[in-house]
Amino acid sequence: MEPSAHVDTFARDNLPPQDQWPVFLLDNPDVAYPARINCATELLDRTIAAGHGDRPAIWSEVDGAARATTYNELLALVNRSAHVLVDEMGLRPGNRVLLRGPNTLQMAVAALASLKAGLVLVPTMPLLRAKELKQIIDKAHISAALCDARLTDELARCRDPHDEFFCATLEQTLQFHDDAATSLDTLAVNKPSVFDACDTASDDVCLIAFTSGTTGAPKGCMHFHRDVLMMCDLFPRHVLKPTANDVFCGTPPLAFTFGLGGVLCFPLRVGASTVLIEKLTPETLLRTVERFHATVMFTAPTFYRQMAPLVPRFDIRSLKKTVSAGEALPDSTRALWREATDIEMIDGIGGTEMIHIFVSAAGAEIRPHAIGRAVPGYQVQAVDDDMQPVPPGTIGKLAVRGPTGCRYLADSRQMKFVLDGWNLPGDAVYLDEDGYVFYQARADDMIVSAGYNISGPEVESVLMQHAAVAECAVIGVADETRGQIVKAFVVLNPGVATDDKLVAQLQDFVKNNVAPYKYPRVISFIDTLPRTETGKLKRFALRDL
Repeated sequence: MEPSAHVDTFARDNLPPQDQWPVFLLDNPDVAYPARINCATELLDRTIAAGHGDRPAIWSEVDGAARATTYNELLALVNRSAHVLVDEMGLRPGNRVLLRGPNTLQMAVAALASLKAGLVLVPTMPLLRAKELKQIIDKAHISAALCDARLTDELARCRDPHDEFFCATLEQTLQFHDDAATSLDTLAVNKPSVFDACDTASDDVCLIAFTSGTTGAPKGCMHFHRDVLMMCDLFPRHVLKPTANDVFCGTPPLAFTFGLGGVLCFPLRVGASTVLIEKLTPETLLRTVERFHATVMFTAPTFYRQMAPLVPRFDIRSLKKTVSAGEALPDSTRALWREATDIEMIDGIGGTEMIHIFVSAAGAEIRPHAIGRAVPGYQVQAVDDDMQPVPPGTIGKLAVRGPTGCRYLADSRQMKFVLDGWNLPGDAVYLDEDGYVFYQARADDMIVSAGYNISGPEVESVLMQHAAVAECAVIGVADETRGQIVKAFVVLNPGVATDDKLVAQLQDFVKNNVAPYKYPRVISFIDTLPRTETGKLKRFALRDL
């Protein structure tokens, strides 16, 4: 590895042993970076040097009015804030800094300033409580936090020596999105607008992204400065193909790598602009497209399904590309969105461990029912339990490798995610002869009933084509005779009555559209499906029901 710029060597010291790393495919001109590079400088200073300084970088809503922050203005805000982190807070390269806030200009500035100063950014979801924050702070040995002024209550518990969630390492917290005299915003005003970026190595850790998983202790995924640039220079360059004229928008939090890439780093990399709006609903996301003439959208399948019937109420003719990730995209949702907008969805498989999307397709490359193929720079295959490739059309475990990959922070689960040099994201898939990936389920969620392998998402996709169904989720539950049976949790459209007749109708509907053995033998009607803050279905919560 290149000599580190970190004074605090915790991050590099706690990388997994290199013999537990996946194979990294770095012999690729797309990712041929210098040995020393700072990703924030590349995303801002380099973009301005390419002639984009006076163009809008970030759009915000302030008191109901649209406000643009240009690249030159954003750079000045970032540099002044970096001075505060170094001069006022005394932070040094390699210190971990927790970041807590919704998608706002101030959140973006705090993130970029931390990266430019050589700190290790640890972004967290706004809805996390003190118990969850403590797990992250303790695991990453975090000494400082930058927090939106409206979200301080839970973090304050981690600073209180009398609270059960007290964190001894957390020495200081600085608020932003605040006009108080001691806030990051105010302290930055009188700082110089020029800041010498930390001379970080391309393989210095700059980001510890904790998984948005739904169970178990959180896993910290450690990414280098070069990894942040790789996520911008592979999927976007080869599949999304944005230009400086694009306007990005979307719902994923900046604390989630899907959002960090899709609504911040991707647009900055090409000199485009992004709209950062907090607390979006399906209706306000469409209004955002209309108001800011957005051309590229990132969100989860559930949002696309909910937005589709609302589309006629908004002028979204500017919208050209829509990206779905985070959970399986049902064929019915893809079709519903296409009928409403005439836009073919760009689907993708990604993950916090890999930093972003590594399987996808767009335009003429899209194949029915498939997610896509390996993004150039990555290799994918389906393997059996012995890590041997299975024939085309045979369900196996997804294995992937490329220039990014899993490096957990001091976690024995590294040896489960990485095997024989391959990353194992935990998905059950099959590949066709052309390398297209067909998602079946999470590997742990495949339902085995009377010897048959059943894909829960496939059954969900069929059920969601029924006029009565608004949302649904399918799991396997224990059965003495069959081992497991298929159970469906169904959210009905307004005005639909629940009775045994409807259960039989839904069961027959599935039998008539896929192999009859896949039908849900049990159907439970519920008001809402449990989801994480990033939109992922909490299947474990359904099992608890």
